[in-house]
Amino acid sequence: MKKNSLETRVGMFVGMALIAAFVILETVGGLEMFKRGYRVHAYFNSVQELTVGAPVKMAGVPVGRVEKIAFADNRVKVTMKIDPSVPVKTDSKATIKFTGLMGQNFVAIDFGSPDAPRVENDATISSAELPDFAALMTKLDNVAAGVENLTKSFTGEKIDNLLGPLVDFVKQNREPLSDTIQNLRTISGQISEGKGTVGKLIFDDALYNSALATVTNIQDAAGEARLAVTDARKIVDRINAGEGSLGKLLTQESIYNDVAASAANLREILEKVNQGHGTVGKLINDDTLFRNAKVTLQKVDKATEGLEDQGPLSVLGIAVGSLF
Repeated sequence: MKKNSLETRVGMFVGMALIAAFVILETVGGLEMFKRGYRVHAYFNSVQELTVGAPVKMAGVPVGRVEKIAFADNRVKVTMKIDPSVPVKTDSKATIKFTGLMGQNFVAIDFGSPDAPRVENDATISSAELPDFAALMTKLDNVAAGVENLTKSFTGEKIDNLLGPLVDFVKQNREPLSDTIQNLRTISGQISEGKGTVGKLIFDDALYNSALATVTNIQDAAGEARLAVTDARKIVDRINAGEGSLGKLLTQESIYNDVAASAANLREILEKVNQGHGTVGKLINDDTLFRNAKVTLQKVDKATEGLEDQGPLSVLGIAVGSLF
């Protein structure tokens, strides 16, 4: 009887303590509701176990409490009571967060922009949604289950079925595999000693310096090409600006018209020459002038032959006689 009486007293004491704690918490929460402050609203797709009376924090500092949670247009409207000394800006965002894995959810409000105005009473601010912790835990459970199934699949007979062919292959090709490994060891040794093309490429400074010089030459050529492009751009700009002969020819209409007129005149002259008009045209196209010139040259040739036969004195006499 005494044992039962002691257990009854302990149970009553624990129950009364729990009731007192509940009353104290409710009283503190109730007093919080009657404090002065202004209301701010935010809409969420899910409040993630958020409850009335949960703290509202800014930069980790409590600034208010959740006053009401209600449905509104397929979303959840959370009404918060904020300390009047704490400014919530119009571009501040509310986010539901949680403290630890088993902690109480709370609403976090950021500072917003320094230049943004302060919200009025009963204003609504935007919200940001975090991933649902329950959904994350479900995904982790699925991943864990998949890993467990994978580890179970690599046990006993399945491992033997997987590794058996590989072991048989190694046993059947032990000597070729040994030779291959020995060849690889020899090749790696030659490379480490700087032999062969790969070894020289790795350890020979001359190849490195040559490659470096080639890269330098390429860079220099690229620099010269850039300079050439810059000069060409400057020339094109000068031509577009009408500078120089080519620029004036392309940009000044009067010079273009003069060149076009000159070309037209030259074309007309060439057409007349081809048609045999004028002295040059007749000289080129008329065979009569060519034949007369040929006859004249033949007569001159005969006359010179006759003068050679008569001698110098006869030529002088003929010349003197022609004077008188």
